[in-house]
Amino acid sequence: MIDYQNDSQDDGFVSKSQRKRDMDALQDLGRELAELSRDALKKMELPEDLLTALLDYKRFTAHGALRRQLQYIGKLMREVDPEPIREYLKVLKGESSEHIAWQHLLERWRDKLMADDASQKDFLQSFPAADPKQLHTLVRVARKEKQDNKPPKSFRLLYQFIKDQIPEPGKPRKAADDEQDEE
Repeated sequence: MIDYQNDSQDDGFVSKSQRKRDMDALQDLGRELAELSRDALKKMELPEDLLTALLDYKRFTAHGALRRQLQYIGKLMREVDPEPIREYLKVLKGESSEHIAWQHLLERWRDKLMADDASQKDFLQSFPAADPKQLHTLVRVARKEKQDNKPPKSFRLLYQFIKDQIPEPGKPRKAADDEQDEE
């Protein structure tokens, strides 16, 4: 007896319903992209025609035009690998485990630096590109702010300093600063 179901799956056959579900998923992903800000879209490495279509979507106001543009975006999405886009959206939503682990690492370093002076030496050994003077000043001022119950301005600046020294996994160091220099 011939098993037609297994035979069709071996040939790479995809049902019309499955293809439609896949296209709808890509269109939904395109809708998520369309809801991002212009700056967030420009930071992503999207093909030029897809980026243009997404930016055009933001200009339209008529319901029919928006619907047609989303269909067009869905069509363009078929030519793009959706996984990097999904990962980027997870990072933006705070759902990426790598991104969350990186943020926890930054917070642990900040807490260590606030706790004792020996950790500054450890930090500078781990990240030799860091400016020791700036680190010392930020830690000293952040401790003083905490002691005097003042707003944590330097505490936040210390976090930003640490963030600049420890690149996010999968991203080059100071990528955001490089992009701002180019514009």
